[in-house]
Amino acid sequence: MSQAALRSPPPSPDTARPLGGPALTPMALVRAMVLAYQARGMDPASALQQAQITPAQLKKPGASITATQMEVISGAAMRELDDEGLGCFARPLPWGSYGMLARASLTSPTLGVALKRWCRHHGLLAPEAPLAVEVDGEVASIVLRLQRDPGPMAELCAVSLLRNIHGLASWYVDSRVALLGAQFPYAAPRHAGAYGVLFDGPIRFDAEHAAIHFDARYLSLPVRRNEAAMNQLLQRALPLTVRSYRRDRLLVQRVRQVLASRPQDAHNANELAALLNTSPRTLHRQLKDEGASLQRLKDEVRQQLATELLLRSHKPIKQVAEAAGFQNEKSFIRAFKGWTGHSPGDFRSQ
Repeated sequence: MSQAALRSPPPSPDTARPLGGPALTPMALVRAMVLAYQARGMDPASALQQAQITPAQLKKPGASITATQMEVISGAAMRELDDEGLGCFARPLPWGSYGMLARASLTSPTLGVALKRWCRHHGLLAPEAPLAVEVDGEVASIVLRLQRDPGPMAELCAVSLLRNIHGLASWYVDSRVALLGAQFPYAAPRHAGAYGVLFDGPIRFDAEHAAIHFDARYLSLPVRRNEAAMNQLLQRALPLTVRSYRRDRLLVQRVRQVLASRPQDAHNANELAALLNTSPRTLHRQLKDEGASLQRLKDEVRQQLATELLLRSHKPIKQVAEAAGFQNEKSFIRAFKGWTGHSPGDFRSQ
């Protein structure tokens, strides 16, 4: 449910093809849209038909739809209701509102500036749903603190807003902004498992407010898009989602940081991927896209750690090996000889 996804015109019922793919998006979000129709005295039948959602599927507890179906019904509902907020706010956001917000931030020098502008402008349109960019040490958050209870629209409001701004952030910097986690101010719904598809990282419910969290270094990345790219974005027929981005422009730095700060917890790709909230396959693929490899990064970080410890401390070789992330002294000595041509002991005594 990114900016482009929510603004893509839905296909007509006559030309629509089966909207296939894995059904992972909770039907509960669609039921909230239906409530928006009912509040206006309008019939959602046409939008549901375009998204190929039957009345029986709509009522089925625990039902899910595909991402494509979600994009289609979102676009249809926004047009019919003339409300890109889908009934989540006190007043409708007319068609084009989110495009206007995106354009207003396009000339920002960095992602941090762009997101702060977007949040500030969104607050002018929907003051009861203010968003803010907050930084705490190495972690940045986009925080949603609702000023009124949206009732049954609470989930759609929080999920759609955070997914939208996350997708736009990734588009601005042409990079997947990997999330460290997300939180929501309501009890875990029946379909809580689906949140792992919508948001990376650990999910927390019953929180004080809604938020997504990510590495603060993303905020300093330059905005890489221009007006031509924006025009193309708003006209794309296919949805833009966060997961479309294979490239993560901070991944190499994040891998180095984890290898240096938690060497004992990152012996292999499985352990490292878990710490980065991704899969080993995705980790290897994205590193390849960045022209790097996990083994090369491990060697660079371990060699630097080991060299510093050998020259600046009196720790025994076994402890140096452990601190550098090796599981035993023998493998460390073999690796160090490969890096320097010397054993750790000889290197230290030179």
